[in-house]
Amino acid sequence: MPKTEDKNKLIPSDEYFMREAILEAKRAEEIDEVPIGAVAVRDGEIIARGFNTRETSRCATHHAELICINEACAALGGWRLPGVTLYVTLEPCAMCAGAIINARIPRVVYGASDHRFGALGSLVDLSKIPFNHIPEVEGGVLGEECSSLLTEYFRKKRTQK
Repeated sequence: MPKTEDKNKLIPSDEYFMREAILEAKRAEEIDEVPIGAVAVRDGEIIARGFNTRETSRCATHHAELICINEACAALGGWRLPGVTLYVTLEPCAMCAGAIINARIPRVVYGASDHRFGALGSLVDLSKIPFNHIPEVEGGVLGEECSSLLTEYFRKKRTQK
């Protein structure tokens, strides 16, 4: 079940920007990476994009969210990301949720829940710990489409063996 504070907080542009994150996930899949994508939006404009490159880069921290956050920091010229909404196709893990909190991102919108590693409501919920910054979290936006990308990717991987 998607985690959210209030279903009425869904913004009409959330689906539009989630579709942009899905495009990033498809870019990851094109290079045989797990299809997870992210976009950072401020004032209605995409300021950063990212997709998984862990396998290609051989780096454990190259998650879509971290790549996107690093690009957003460069675009805004600082480590704090006020006014930014991060859209990501899969619920962030603990590492990415920690980066979101540390970057002071005020709002996170994710597609598919992650019951194995999700750290914003599914397995654990770092947004409920009283850190000095707590992001608003909206889950399940285009969740079935985001989940299908992952399911299909892993189905193809299993049949290739």
